[in-house]
Amino acid sequence: MPTGPARVLVADDEDDIRALVCLAVRRAGCTVVAEAADGPRALTAARTDPPDLAVLDVSMPGATGLEVCAALRAAPATAAVRVLLLSAGASPDDVAGGLAAGADDYLAKPFSVAGLVARVRELTSGATA
Repeated sequence: MPTGPARVLVADDEDDIRALVCLAVRRAGCTVVAEAADGPRALTAARTDPPDLAVLDVSMPGATGLEVCAALRAAPATAAVRVLLLSAGASPDDVAGGLAAGADDYLAKPFSVAGLVARVRELTSGATA
Protein backbone atom coordinates (compact mmCIF):
# COMPACT_ATOMS: atom_id res chain seq x y z
CA MET A 1 0.00 0.00 0.00
CA PRO A 2 1.41 3.42 -0.87
CA THR A 3 2.07 5.77 2.01
CA GLY A 4 2.57 9.49 2.15
CA PRO A 5 0.58 12.38 0.76
CA ALA A 6 -2.03 11.80 -1.92
CA ARG A 7 -0.75 12.49 -5.43
CA VAL A 8 -2.72 14.98 -7.49
CA LEU A 9 -2.77 15.99 -11.17
CA VAL A 10 -3.95 19.57 -11.80
CA ALA A 11 -5.19 20.53 -15.27
CA ASP A 12 -6.50 23.98 -16.21
CA ASP A 13 -5.71 26.12 -19.24
CA GLU A 14 -5.66 29.32 -17.17
CA ASP A 15 -2.28 29.76 -15.45
CA ASP A 16 -3.68 31.72 -12.49
CA ILE A 17 -6.45 29.19 -11.81
CA ARG A 18 -3.98 26.29 -12.13
CA ALA A 19 -1.67 28.00 -9.61
CA LEU A 20 -4.60 28.55 -7.23
CA VAL A 21 -5.66 24.91 -7.51
CA CYS A 22 -2.07 23.78 -6.83
CA LEU A 23 -2.01 25.99 -3.73
CA ALA A 24 -5.26 24.44 -2.49
CA VAL A 25 -3.97 20.91 -3.19
CA ARG A 26 -0.83 21.58 -1.15
CA ARG A 27 -2.90 23.15 1.67
CA ALA A 28 -4.93 19.95 1.70
CA GLY A 29 -1.71 18.07 2.48
CA CYS A 30 -1.36 16.52 -0.97
CA THR A 31 1.45 16.54 -3.52
CA VAL A 32 1.03 18.00 -7.01
CA VAL A 33 2.66 15.39 -9.25
CA ALA A 34 1.82 17.01 -12.59
CA GLU A 35 0.32 20.16 -14.06
CA ALA A 36 -1.23 20.46 -17.50
CA ALA A 37 -2.63 23.35 -19.52
CA ASP A 38 -4.71 21.23 -21.91
CA GLY A 39 -6.61 17.97 -22.09
CA PRO A 40 -4.11 15.88 -24.08
CA ARG A 41 -1.25 16.75 -21.69
CA ALA A 42 -3.46 15.94 -18.70
CA LEU A 43 -4.35 12.56 -20.16
CA THR A 44 -0.71 11.77 -21.00
CA ALA A 45 0.39 12.71 -17.47
CA ALA A 46 -2.34 10.57 -15.90
CA ARG A 47 -1.52 7.58 -18.10
CA THR A 48 2.24 7.90 -17.51
CA ASP A 49 2.01 8.11 -13.72
CA PRO A 50 -1.57 7.66 -12.46
CA PRO A 51 -2.37 10.07 -9.62
CA ASP A 52 -4.75 9.47 -6.73
CA LEU A 53 -6.84 12.48 -7.82
CA ALA A 54 -7.15 14.49 -11.04
CA VAL A 55 -8.52 18.02 -10.75
CA LEU A 56 -9.70 18.86 -14.26
CA ASP A 57 -11.09 22.06 -15.76
CA VAL A 58 -14.09 21.23 -17.93
CA SER A 59 -13.17 23.77 -20.65
CA MET A 60 -9.65 22.99 -21.86
CA PRO A 61 -8.21 23.03 -25.37
CA GLY A 62 -7.49 19.75 -27.14
CA ALA A 63 -9.82 17.69 -24.96
CA THR A 64 -12.29 18.84 -22.34
CA GLY A 65 -12.17 17.74 -18.74
CA LEU A 66 -15.24 15.61 -19.49
CA GLU A 67 -13.38 13.85 -22.31
CA VAL A 68 -10.28 13.34 -20.15
CA CYS A 69 -12.44 11.96 -17.34
CA ALA A 70 -14.21 9.54 -19.69
CA ALA A 71 -10.85 8.37 -21.10
CA LEU A 72 -9.49 7.80 -17.59
CA ARG A 73 -12.55 5.74 -16.67
CA ALA A 74 -12.27 3.67 -19.87
CA ALA A 75 -8.71 2.46 -19.20
CA PRO A 76 -8.06 -0.16 -16.50
CA ALA A 77 -4.78 1.53 -15.44
CA THR A 78 -6.54 4.83 -14.65
CA ALA A 79 -10.13 3.78 -13.93
CA ALA A 80 -9.66 4.18 -10.16
CA VAL A 81 -8.26 7.74 -10.34
CA ARG A 82 -10.64 10.06 -8.45
CA VAL A 83 -11.78 13.02 -10.56
CA LEU A 84 -12.85 16.49 -9.46
CA LEU A 85 -14.18 18.67 -12.28
CA LEU A 86 -13.97 22.46 -12.10
CA SER A 87 -16.24 24.53 -14.32
CA ALA A 88 -17.81 27.92 -14.79
CA GLY A 89 -20.95 26.01 -15.77
CA ALA A 90 -22.93 25.42 -12.60
CA SER A 91 -26.38 24.51 -13.87
CA PRO A 92 -27.92 21.20 -12.78
CA ASP A 93 -27.40 19.92 -16.35
CA ASP A 94 -23.69 20.86 -16.23
CA VAL A 95 -23.22 19.03 -12.93
CA ALA A 96 -25.20 16.00 -14.16
CA GLY A 97 -23.09 15.89 -17.32
CA GLY A 98 -19.89 15.93 -15.30
CA LEU A 99 -21.05 13.16 -13.01
CA ALA A 100 -22.32 11.16 -16.00
CA ALA A 101 -18.83 11.38 -17.52
CA GLY A 102 -17.57 9.59 -14.41
CA ALA A 103 -16.44 12.44 -12.17
CA ASP A 104 -16.46 11.87 -8.43
CA ASP A 105 -17.24 15.51 -7.67
CA TYR A 106 -17.96 18.80 -9.42
CA LEU A 107 -17.07 22.28 -8.19
CA ALA A 108 -18.32 25.47 -9.82
CA LYS A 109 -16.05 28.43 -10.52
CA PRO A 110 -15.46 30.78 -8.90
CA PHE A 111 -14.62 28.64 -5.89
CA SER A 112 -13.05 29.45 -2.56
CA VAL A 113 -9.64 28.02 -1.73
CA ALA A 114 -11.07 26.70 1.55
CA GLY A 115 -13.88 24.97 -0.33
CA LEU A 116 -11.45 23.38 -2.77
CA VAL A 117 -9.15 22.28 0.06
CA ALA A 118 -12.12 20.56 1.72
CA ARG A 119 -13.11 18.77 -1.52
CA VAL A 120 -9.53 17.62 -2.17
CA ARG A 121 -9.23 16.29 1.40
CA GLU A 122 -12.54 14.47 1.07
CA LEU A 123 -11.62 12.89 -2.26
CA THR A 124 -8.15 11.82 -1.12
CA SER A 125 -9.01 10.70 2.42
CA GLY A 126 -8.67 7.03 1.53
CA ALA A 127 -5.80 7.39 -0.94
CA THR A 128 -3.03 6.81 1.54
CA ALA A 129 -4.76 4.59 4.09
